Amino acid sequence: MKKAFVTGGSGGIGQGICRALAADGWKVYVGCLSHRAEAEALAAEIGGEAVVCDVRDEGQVEAALERIGEPELLVNCAGIAWGGVFQAMSGEEWENILSVNIGGVFRCCKHAVRGMIARQSGCIINISSVLGQSGGSCEAAYSATKGAVIAFTRSLAKELGPSGIRVNCICPGCIDTPMLAAFSPEEKEDFVDRTTLSRLGTGADIGAAAAFLASEGASFITGQTLTVDGGFLI
Repeated sequence: MKKAFVTGGSGGIGQGICRALAADGWKVYVGCLSHRAEAEALAAEIGGEAVVCDVRDEGQVEAALERIGEPELLVNCAGIAWGGVFQAMSGEEWENILSVNIGGVFRCCKHAVRGMIARQSGCIINISSVLGQSGGSCEAAYSATKGAVIAFTRSLAKELGPSGIRVNCICPGCIDTPMLAAFSPEEKEDFVDRTTLSRLGTGADIGAAAAFLASEGASFITGQTLTVDGGFLI
């Protein structure tokens, strides 16, 4: 059975991705840090395994991938947000969001590609955000990290393509997950009004996109950014 490692698999988007991949026959390793109980419950539900891994720590990343044993698919979904005027952000907060949102992608890719290169095949899917494309007021740091994920994806696709490894990116729009808890009902309604399909997205919507990019049907797709936002940006 093919193995997939989903970092941030215990989150709202991560759970949708894990369920979709499991339904397609993948053995899913559900990455988590602070939500271990949720990861273990999900793993039990889908026949996978929970893996505790702080993507800011290269040693933990390497140990997690050694335990999994060279997955054919890596989905970098672990991420954190920070909202507020950028002048109020401390240097420590800035470094932390960079270390998770783009540093984590780097560290996981670095250690996952070893087995992929040896096999001359593999797939990486990085989760960015529409804010990585458009930018967001009072979310400068988050937007910067997600924009970096898009650029990293394109560069890595060029570098790893000759080794048979595909690298793509998904940019979710407004997805109904706990990350939206900081917004008021009125703000959420504004998101709905600005979305062409007149609803918030779900983790399942992103899961379906990830399952497609991981499938044989996408075998000639690499270096692409798939925006899954219900028409939020058009």
